[in-house]
Amino acid sequence: MRKLTDEEQEKIKLLTKNQVSLTLIEPTETGLKKSIMDATGSVRSYLKSENIHDYELQNQGTESKVMIPATIHTGFKIIKSKASLYRPSTKKGDPRIWFYGLTKVADPNDIIGITFYNDSFQVFNLTKLDIKELIYSSILNPFQELINAINTTENEVAFELLAMLRKIANNGPIPSMVDADTSVGRTLETALGIDINSSKQPDYKGIELKSFRNSRTNRKSLFAQVPDWKLSKFKSSAEILDNFGYERDDDFKLYCTVSAITRNSQGLNLRIDSDIKQLIENSDKPEVGDFVVWTLDKLHNRLKSKHKETFWVEAESIKIDEREHFQYKLVEHTKKPITSQFDLLIEQGIITLDHLIKRNSKGKVVEKGPLFKIKPKGIELLFPPSESYNLMT
Repeated sequence: MRKLTDEEQEKIKLLTKNQVSLTLIEPTETGLKKSIMDATGSVRSYLKSENIHDYELQNQGTESKVMIPATIHTGFKIIKSKASLYRPSTKKGDPRIWFYGLTKVADPNDIIGITFYNDSFQVFNLTKLDIKELIYSSILNPFQELINAINTTENEVAFELLAMLRKIANNGPIPSMVDADTSVGRTLETALGIDINSSKQPDYKGIELKSFRNSRTNRKSLFAQVPDWKLSKFKSSAEILDNFGYERDDDFKLYCTVSAITRNSQGLNLRIDSDIKQLIENSDKPEVGDFVVWTLDKLHNRLKSKHKETFWVEAESIKIDEREHFQYKLVEHTKKPITSQFDLLIEQGIITLDHLIKRNSKGKVVEKGPLFKIKPKGIELLFPPSESYNLMT
């Protein structure tokens, strides 16, 4: 696809601000004449990630063609259409897509926007449509109605959760459920009626909750992820503990932070190998060296699934009758992390890893991590611009 103009980029920013997830395609002169377009990699990825269509599962030939309703937006009018998704019998059956009626609104090399709403493709000419004028028009139009509907649907759960948090906040400080670092999160989840568990799924209807005491230095947890043991020299958390652990009270443990910019007191550090797309943990012990690895693809997918949408809830810690209480005050609402930034932030020491391994007096090894954490300043580097809400209103 050709390079987007500055105007086209501004239109995409406005659509993104309004919660519109979309993909783009550029019809060629030949394509418009033959009513055919290649379903490019970005288009195929969008269709698959949105659970619309998976070309990899589609057989070749016209008998396997899939037809999906579509609406082409022309501004103040629409064209009812259909999308044809198929793989021809010839050669490798390269994926194809076509929207009937597209030739009425598109010229060669225009950029066409494609989104999906209400079980139908919504198609528009990004190059030609005045997106800003249509969205903010005082005259109601189909495109404005579409954007408003998408925006409302995308924010419905967020507004519901925000109302619940404001109700909790305005009831005053809540006594801590447990005496632990994690109590700020467990106390809030209990107040919201959320079961406390170790599930990797987001906490509330697709939204991840991350609570923290207000501090400019405290790192925030992103997710927990064990190494890829099949690719690693060490095959278990117990093996890591045996090599680097220490006695503390009645436990033998390894509680430490590992960074890419310095070695810790156990001689451990992190390193990214971009050629093989791995995060590697290394020991300065010559006989150990590189001992565990994570594939970057796995870490990126964990980040995307865990933080597709997140409420970062800030709380003030207050002592009342010698017991910690939490006054929840602020929410930072982030969406869709920029996975390419993840690697850079590890290399810069802004994202670090915590080992939380111990063997109790009965010999059982317990691993609460490894936890990937981010320094407060890193949030705005890992996520697109966010929304902030005051809970005390």
